[in-house]
Amino acid sequence: MSGRPGRLGRRFGDAAHAGDPTRDDDAVHRHQLVRVGGLSVGWVPPLLLLIAVAVADANTGGRFRMISWIVLVPGIAAAICGVWGTAVYAVLAVAVYFAVDSAWPHQYQSGLPDFILVAVGGLLATLACALRVRGERRMLHIRDVADTTRRAVLRPLPPGWGGLEHAAVYLAADADARVGGDFYDIQPGPHGTRVLIGDVQGKGLGAVETAAALLGAFREAGYHEPDLATVADRLEVRMMRHRGHTAALGRADGDRFATAVLIGFPEDAPGVVDAVVFGHEAPLAVGPHGVRPLPVTGGLPLGLAELGSGPPPVSRLRLAPDETLLMVTDGVTEARDRQGCFYGHAEEVARAVAADPRAAAPRRLVALVRDGTLRHCGGRLGDDTTVFAVRRPRPEG
Repeated sequence: MSGRPGRLGRRFGDAAHAGDPTRDDDAVHRHQLVRVGGLSVGWVPPLLLLIAVAVADANTGGRFRMISWIVLVPGIAAAICGVWGTAVYAVLAVAVYFAVDSAWPHQYQSGLPDFILVAVGGLLATLACALRVRGERRMLHIRDVADTTRRAVLRPLPPGWGGLEHAAVYLAADADARVGGDFYDIQPGPHGTRVLIGDVQGKGLGAVETAAALLGAFREAGYHEPDLATVADRLEVRMMRHRGHTAALGRADGDRFATAVLIGFPEDAPGVVDAVVFGHEAPLAVGPHGVRPLPVTGGLPLGLAELGSGPPPVSRLRLAPDETLLMVTDGVTEARDRQGCFYGHAEEVARAVAADPRAAAPRRLVALVRDGTLRHCGGRLGDDTTVFAVRRPRPEG
């Protein structure tokens, strides 16, 4: 439920489903920052600098020599080229220095000291480039691990999974971590389709581990258990078992909890949904005729049941065929602008649906709330953010 703010440009790289913004991992590849029309032009700036220094030196007086500035060429190449490219520019810098300096009369030559400077500068630039490339590869590997972890926790959901139209986007508050404590899933089964969205308190790998534990319990119980209340109980038991395990390990996150919303779409009752709310923001029912919060009776978050008088009740609620359930985590509800005002996603969704009833479609809803959240907070999210929309397919005709 908490995280480190990131940059707006990174946010659009974390869409979790088709139809969301395309991923933009190019920031990791330094050499891709200098591409034109898909072709690498990273070799151009050092080459232009090499030519400029040589020409400038040839057109200045003998008492003002600039050829030693050519040591900057491999340094620039080290920042935007590969190792071999930097090495080539280091050799070129030495060769051009020798050729240009030798063309002057002896009394005006920079001589051996500057030659050594250029040679050593090229060598150091090549070594620095090698370190840079190795660091970028390590960063790519870390991001691959983070993406694999995210796919394991937030598994890709096929279109129409569980007989539902759905769309989701996950934005990590820590742009480098790319994965956090928000979780969601759809689990079809013989007793209908169940949906879960939640937010684990805290951040870091402990929050990811807790989310994975809850999703594992949901995927089993959501499939096998005929009663949604039993699924809710299984989630609470799993949370308590996980807390006991972390406490036994002596970890500081032994008192972690999670807010969540559990939704059931019964097969035998197409006009209703069952809902259990564990201390989470109530879902919104969004349709062509407006936006309304589901009138659910919420309970305590998962992991805090011993503080209450019992588990949260299962509420059976009417849902029109053209209504979409919109669920969000704290990253949306607690997004603030520079004046400290919270983002009112329900009001913005209501305005959008009033202007165009087609905005109630899951993909359009997710894009609307995502864009509105990022715009409201200037791209600096204070928490992991999940926007999840789901509905039954609209009847044909």
